[in-house]
Amino acid sequence: MSGFPAWLSPLSDAERCREADRWAISEMGVPSLTLMENASQGVARLVQESVPAGRVVVVCGSGNNGGDGYAAARILRGSGREVVVLDAGNPEKLSPDAATQRAALPGPAPAEFAPEWLEGAAVIVDALLGTGFTGRPRGRIGKAIEAVAAAAVPVVSVDIPSGIDASTGEAGGAYVSAYATATFHLDKVGLHVNPGRDAAGFVRVIEIGIPPGAPVEEPEAGLIEDAPVLALVPRRGPQSNKFTSGHVYVAGGSVGLTGATVLASRAAARSGAGYVTACVPASEQPVVAAHLVEEMQMSLEGRDGHLRPAGAGELADSVASRPGAVAVGPGLGRSDGAHGFARRVVRDIRAPMVLDADGLGAFAGHPEQLRKHRGGLVCTPHEGELARLLGTSSKRVRARRLEHVRKAAARSGAVVVLKGVDSLVAEPGGLVGVSPGASPALATAGTGDVLTGVVSAMLARGLDPFAAACAAVRLHARAGGIAAERIGPEGVVAGDVVAALPRAWA
Repeated sequence: MSGFPAWLSPLSDAERCREADRWAISEMGVPSLTLMENASQGVARLVQESVPAGRVVVVCGSGNNGGDGYAAARILRGSGREVVVLDAGNPEKLSPDAATQRAALPGPAPAEFAPEWLEGAAVIVDALLGTGFTGRPRGRIGKAIEAVAAAAVPVVSVDIPSGIDASTGEAGGAYVSAYATATFHLDKVGLHVNPGRDAAGFVRVIEIGIPPGAPVEEPEAGLIEDAPVLALVPRRGPQSNKFTSGHVYVAGGSVGLTGATVLASRAAARSGAGYVTACVPASEQPVVAAHLVEEMQMSLEGRDGHLRPAGAGELADSVASRPGAVAVGPGLGRSDGAHGFARRVVRDIRAPMVLDADGLGAFAGHPEQLRKHRGGLVCTPHEGELARLLGTSSKRVRARRLEHVRKAAARSGAVVVLKGVDSLVAEPGGLVGVSPGASPALATAGTGDVLTGVVSAMLARGLDPFAAACAAVRLHARAGGIAAERIGPEGVVAGDVVAALPRAWA
């Protein structure tokens, strides 16, 4: 795709932040201490709002992040708060601006960091490491991070929780988990991709005085904005009919796993597809028919309750005569025949397509084979499925979510959705849409099949694969939240999410 979509809210990274700072200081003449003062005012306000009373402990490193902490401590002391300031870095190696702010502190001088100072604090200000950090925290800073992380005290982090990579959300070692984070000028990728997302808590973006128009490169990631992305989806009008609303084929199902096909089919219909056909092994068609009333069924060739490659030809003929989007994988099973079916469908059917679950398993270790598809492809793996697709481990995917979803999209030529509370939608060129969150109610069996159905409906209604995936992720997340409000998050099942999809458009 070309250009940065208007329905993504830009997320910056460490290099773009540095570029903006350099431009403001060297080209626009904004004093660096002015930027630091504005940042620190924002930190102090967030501390006062988060924990309005009690002792504040500000833990500072040696860089400009520490300088922000010293300045915030001065402002908080000026407002009447009891503030203890701790040096966790080397005071002899402070950045020039940090040294200036430290020297300007009124009241008691900073003490050398020790975990005992954290006892009895009402709130800790984490000013240890900033957006330039990457890797594993070490030495005195590393020990301070471990102590802050272990303290049962609310934390307000300065710009980024210490130990988190601002560009990726990764943590190479110990990191701070904040109640809130005051980040400066631009929102950061690392504050919205796990583990950084969970570490950041509530995020407030503080304007620090960088003039508009900083000549930084176009962002490579953005938060998906619900209303604008859902506005892309065509709505039904007076002249609409069941075919103009989009036709979805859901190909999957096997003995004992027909529920996944039913859920995906219902989700496609509830997401606005006007005509939905569940395509299942002939032996399982009566089971599916007992659960689907508004949706059609198509019996495909199978054996022992599983689809076989020959069934792909039958499906291809139907799609050729009555075009639509195809969803492959829900309840497909892991038999050789089922995997052969998935490979043939991806290769032979030229139509918008979403591939999930056991359909993805047919390409384990060989994501390049997905490039055989023509017509637009969306893959929707969870961490384990993405790990199998790339031939790596779930642990590695979990630690580096952004890296792996981009790698999968580049190798497969498909749009890839890495599911999670921070669902990431990557297109092959590297652009990533980040979901701003979802209800814990979605952590139940079958909700992935629901998402597959929603994506297929977005494709059938004419959205390009990247927009379709982003819109589907947000519609799915909103439906999960609505179901949780109605039932309570612990009792939600996938069918409740399907039922909530119509209200999720509001």
